[in-house]
Amino acid sequence: MSIVGVTMTIPLEMDLGQENTTVFADVRSQLLTALNGSNGAPGTKDAIRLLHARQRGERAFAEESLVRAKGAKLLSFFADGTEIDPQRIRPRLVQVTRPESLEGFLFRIATLLWSVPVSRGYGRRLRFIVIDDQNSKVIGLLALGDPVFNLACRDSWIGWNAEQRRERLSFMMDAYVLGAVPPYSDLLGGKLVGSLVAAREIEETFRLRYGGRKGIISGRAKNPHLVLVTTTSALGRSSVYNRLRLAEMVEFRRLGATQGWGHFLVSDDLFRAARQVLKSHGDPYSENYNFGQGPNWRLRALRKACRFLDINDELLRHNVRREVYAVPISANWREVLLGTESEPAASRYSTEEIALAALKRWVIPRAERRADWSSWTRRDTWRSLTEVLPGMRPGNS
Repeated sequence: MSIVGVTMTIPLEMDLGQENTTVFADVRSQLLTALNGSNGAPGTKDAIRLLHARQRGERAFAEESLVRAKGAKLLSFFADGTEIDPQRIRPRLVQVTRPESLEGFLFRIATLLWSVPVSRGYGRRLRFIVIDDQNSKVIGLLALGDPVFNLACRDSWIGWNAEQRRERLSFMMDAYVLGAVPPYSDLLGGKLVGSLVAAREIEETFRLRYGGRKGIISGRAKNPHLVLVTTTSALGRSSVYNRLRLAEMVEFRRLGATQGWGHFLVSDDLFRAARQVLKSHGDPYSENYNFGQGPNWRLRALRKACRFLDINDELLRHNVRREVYAVPISANWREVLLGTESEPAASRYSTEEIALAALKRWVIPRAERRADWSSWTRRDTWRSLTEVLPGMRPGNS
């Protein structure tokens, strides 16, 4: 199988009883090819996008059949610039509850517009499409998933110990998809969508979905409430999250940066092959994903596989230091996470209230300063969707 010029030769399920040495050598070679040269210090956003190109191509390849089958219909949900009146933008949150639904298909195809590949999320997930009620077009996407278990700058900022984190990590989610699609993105729609993380409807949806469930780790019913959301920039310093604040409503607080470790250079197929290496050695990390581990588990599994294959696991340090932000959802979020209070303060503002404030703060002023958003067309959207799909480029479709 060829994905953006990279040929994968590793079977999804290896026969570990035959020629293990040859198979492991193949996996080792593939890992070294993927990781070598990644541990420099990319200084520009374009350089970071280039590092993500292989994985982005892989994710797009997996969606090509969807684009072929439903792309024309789904494209109608994306706006021409002439269909937007910035003064009349009215965002509405539409939850994606089933992958095989119109909302599910629309969410999947919209993620292809991101310049870096979008994670599928881990464990608990809440996914939303932000629709503009003035024209029924997509403004952007918002998706929450399990936070990573260990994140030094976050844990230091909260001030909790290991036991407190273990008990109350379930009161937190991570925004793994957060942003706007064109032409709303040219109107600072990313800040609008980001601000909706703090909307009352998000917390209510979380409580209805996860309230009263038993914790996977503790086995006890914790009745979690969403009190804090974290998110991480994709391309180093974030122009979207920086200074994202609406007085009394929402505030993105910068906590620090990640240490530059990651697994995004390793394709899904190659990761499955690495897990087979672990399985052949009887290592529990081949199958032991649990709540709260998220991408930490994937990184740890790869580090173990590297050791079995005699690869320096320092190659997993890509040195893309991503900014980490936190968004308090309740006024007493820290007390709840530390266990000194049990009931969170109620979320005060609705999607409509936050959106109106965001429109006045960012979107309408941007529309008055610039007009480039108005010339965007669905043809431009289609071009962006298909540019990473070799089979659908002009002359190949």
